[in-house]
Amino acid sequence: MRLFDPHIHMTSRTTDDYQAMYAAGVRAVVEPAFWLGQPRTSPASFYDYFDALLGWEPFRATQYGIAHHCTIALNPKEANDPRCSPVLDELPRYLVKDNVVAVGEIGYDSMTPAEDTALSTQLQLAAEYELPALVHTPHRDKLAGLRRTLDVVRESALPLERVLVDHLNEVTVKEAKDSGCWLGFSVYPDTKMDEDRMVAILRAYGPEKVLVNSAADWGKSDPLKTRKVADAMLADGFDEDDVDLVLWRNPVDFYGLSGRLRLDAPAAESATHEGNSILRGGV
Repeated sequence: MRLFDPHIHMTSRTTDDYQAMYAAGVRAVVEPAFWLGQPRTSPASFYDYFDALLGWEPFRATQYGIAHHCTIALNPKEANDPRCSPVLDELPRYLVKDNVVAVGEIGYDSMTPAEDTALSTQLQLAAEYELPALVHTPHRDKLAGLRRTLDVVRESALPLERVLVDHLNEVTVKEAKDSGCWLGFSVYPDTKMDEDRMVAILRAYGPEKVLVNSAADWGKSDPLKTRKVADAMLADGFDEDDVDLVLWRNPVDFYGLSGRLRLDAPAAESATHEGNSILRGGV
C-alpha cells in the first residue's frame, strides 16, 4: 500500500515518526507552512522557517525514504499581526523554488479584514506563479467561513479547480464539492474528523477529488492517520483501487498541478545538512 500524506507538519514530529510512517506505507508528504503555536515577532523568523521547509525537512524525510514537498504562505492566524504582513512582499522569492508545490496554508481563522487582504493577495500570487492553493477553512463558524472563502476565490484569478479546501467536515462538504474545488479532510484523534466519519463521507460523496491528511501538528495528533483511514476504508468494503485513489492518486493529481512534484525520494547526497546530521553522537 502506497500512501501520500498531503498535509502534515513534520517540523513538529520526530524522526521516529518518519520511521513509523515509512513502515505504514507513507512514501510522500506535503508540509504546509503554518502557525507554530506562539506569535512570531518579525518577518525574519518566517524566512528561517521557510528555509527549513525547503532544506532541513526534505533532508530528514530523505533519510527515511519519503519524498518531501512544501507549500509556502503567510498563514491566516498571523495575517492579523502587522509585524508579519511584510512576509507577503517576500513570498515571490520562495514561490519559485522547485520544492514548493502550492501556496498555503491560506484562508481564514477569525474572518477579519486583514485575513481578507492576505487571502486575496496570496490567491493572486498563486495565479501569477501558476501554483495551486491550499486553503485553510476556519475552525469556528465553518459554513460561513467556507462561503466567504469561496466568494474570495471566485473573485480571484485562480480557478476553483486549482484550490484545495481543507479541514472540511459533514457541515461543509456538500457546498465545497458543489463548488468544484478539491476536498481536504484532516483526521485527528479527538477533533475535526475521525476514521469512521471519514469513511461515511466517502460513502455519501464518493472518493473523487478527496484528499485525506493527518495534519499531525504540535497538538494531540497522529502521523499514521492516513494508514488508519486506508484500513477503515478496506474494512468498510472499499477496494484497494479506491484507497489508492484517495490516499495516493488524488494528492498526486492536485499537487501535480504545480508541475514540480517528484514522487521518488531522492537518494541522500550527504549524511549531513549544513553540517548537521539526524544522529545523536554523529557529526
